[in-house]
Order: sequence, then structure tokens, then C-alpha cells
Amino acid sequence: MAVDRPSVQSVLTSAVAGFSISIALIVAIGAQNAFVLRQGLRREHVVPVVLTCAASDVLLIMAGVAGVGSLVADRPGLLAAIRWGGAAFLLCYAALAARRAVRPGALLPTDRPPATLGATLLACAAFTYLNPHVYLDTVLLLGGVAQQHPHRWVFGTGAALASVLWFTALGVGAQRLAPLLSRAAAWRVLDAVIAVVMAGLAVALLLG
Repeated sequence: MAVDRPSVQSVLTSAVAGFSISIALIVAIGAQNAFVLRQGLRREHVVPVVLTCAASDVLLIMAGVAGVGSLVADRPGLLAAIRWGGAAFLLCYAALAARRAVRPGALLPTDRPPATLGATLLACAAFTYLNPHVYLDTVLLLGGVAQQHPHRWVFGTGAALASVLWFTALGVGAQRLAPLLSRAAAWRVLDAVIAVVMAGLAVALLLG
């Protein structure tokens, strides 16, 4: 039986579109990426963090593809609560990062005991689910675009694959950079950048 070439092309188009849009959204510096980067540099619970971020993104993307985005958009009170809660969390983390940046003695990975797995995953979940941008990018934006494609679940699969590959590359790649960041001065710069990013995201949420 002959293969329906237009159908195959349509499927591939949806998959590539989902992958491309997702990677374009996720590569931007944000709270989640900064957290994964720091964990990778510290070589601290990297695999569980990567799995948590990737699995969360896949869950939210598929929820958006299923049409949950329209339900969330109709509840401005819920979005407002998420926005204010997320902004408060990001500001607190920005303050902690700024504190580390001005205290060189607390910057090196060996200067303090590693956080427990539970505490790390709790922080990871907070960066994911308390950040309204995550919902805007995955549930609303990607979910909305998926509805325009003839193969929306293929589109969602492509988007999910991009997320999994990105977080894996970020976690593994960060570990390779660890030798370059073995000095306190390098960690001071990194934490200063993280503090600025987190504070900027928080302000953007409050003004948004």
C-alpha cells in the first residue's frame, strides 16, 4: 500500500514546529534554567533535578495540548495568585543569591554541605510551578499553537522532546564547566547574575 506522503509530511511538520517553538522558549535565561545550571555546577542531585524539570514541562505541555489552557485563561484570580506567589518566591531567592555573591567564603561548592534531595526537589518544584511564565509558555502558548496543527499531539511530543533534551544538556554541560568555576570570584559573578535574573523576573511578574 502506498504511503500517504502529504500525511507523513504533515506529521513531521507538526513535530518540527513543536520542537522549534519549545526550544526557542526554553533556552531563554529564566529561574528554572538558572537553578538547573547552579545544581549542575555544584554536581548536586543533577539527575533528579533534570528529571523533575523535564517531567514537569512534559506534563504542562501535554495539559496545554489537551486544552487546559483555555480553562486557566478564564480564571484571572488563579493567574493573579500564581503571579504574586511566584514573584515573592523569586525575590527571596534573588536575595539569597545576592547574599552569596557578597560573601566569597560561601561560594565554593565545597564550602557548605550539599542540600538534601528533598529540599532540592522542593526548590525545583517551586521554580517550576510558582513561575507564571512556565504556564504562559507551556500550557497557554504551546497549547494554543498546538490547536492550530492537524496533529496536535505530535506537535506536543516535539515540544516535550525539546524540553527533555535541553534540561539534559544543561545539567550535563554545567558539570563540564565546574573546573572553570572553581574560584570564589567566578561563583560570585554567577550568583550575582542569578540574583539579577531572579529579581528581574519578579519585577516583570509584578508589573505584568
